[in-house]
Amino acid sequence: MSLTDGSALVTSNETSRYVSQEQQLATLTRRLALQRVLDGLFRKTTLFFALFVLAMLAAIIAALIYGGYPAIEKFGPGFLTSRAWNPVTHEYGALNAIYGTVVTSFIALLIGVPLSFGIAVFLTELCPVWLKQPLGTAVELLAGIPSIIYGIWGLFVFAPIFAEYIQPFLTRTVGAIPVIGELFQGPPTGIGVLAAGIILAVMVIPFIASVMRDVFEVVPGVLKESAYGLGATTWEVVRNIVLPYTKAGVVGGIMLGLGRALGETMAVTFVIGNAPKIAASLYSPGNSIASTLANEFAEASDVLHVSSLISLGLVLFLITLIVLTLAKLMLAQLAKQEGART
Repeated sequence: MSLTDGSALVTSNETSRYVSQEQQLATLTRRLALQRVLDGLFRKTTLFFALFVLAMLAAIIAALIYGGYPAIEKFGPGFLTSRAWNPVTHEYGALNAIYGTVVTSFIALLIGVPLSFGIAVFLTELCPVWLKQPLGTAVELLAGIPSIIYGIWGLFVFAPIFAEYIQPFLTRTVGAIPVIGELFQGPPTGIGVLAAGIILAVMVIPFIASVMRDVFEVVPGVLKESAYGLGATTWEVVRNIVLPYTKAGVVGGIMLGLGRALGETMAVTFVIGNAPKIAASLYSPGNSIASTLANEFAEASDVLHVSSLISLGLVLFLITLIVLTLAKLMLAQLAKQEGART
């Protein structure tokens, strides 16, 4: 091979290498351009989903305001403070239903949160390995039982036992305490506000316990093992390690249970007594916003009655919104205090 042929071969190889690099660069440029397009499409798609949720929320609020406007126009703010609920005279007020909703939900959380916390702590910290999976599955199965089943069980099984054994016991013991005892006076009928609150507690326990168990399990094992190595007890580990680490999830689980309690319909309808009144005794029948809607919406004939029921739905929405806002503010305050300590 001559020198001239060798130079030509070298030049040809360099040209081929240059062309190959140009092709690779062009391919990479096309891939980057396609990636930018896909990334932008992904951002816009997720933005659409987020805006869709906001649009649905705004549509629900608008529909409730539009449907409840006749009642809002007629009764004004007095609708929230009036105890009247008489379809015959066309007088409607939300106070009775608000009272029943708030009180039954409070009773449900008062009973359900400590029990749920105990279940979650036992499952994550104390439960034997052979029992952990069956017990956890049983708790999750309770969350899947339809609410009407709880209502039937509450009316035909729980209410007779409650009236025969539990209510007389509460009347003899707690009922003898001044002031508080007024809440536990009256005939033991087995149905009423207290019975509805207890049924709601049974219903919200699986939800709260499941969320608490899941968030407790995400605590890094090294943190708990370090605390145990320093001589901390199980309660000290839970109080000082687990709860601070998972407080947002714990509050979220409680809010999930509260949302279930506030909006529960059929189970409460079966056992609350469905009487539009406010009484000092928790044994007395009452009603909630959800039970009022379930009982009367199908039979509401005039426009004002239907509008008042829709206004009750709007009130329930506002109560839920206020509760969630207070929960967010509480979490923000806890985070601020934690930052101040550090």
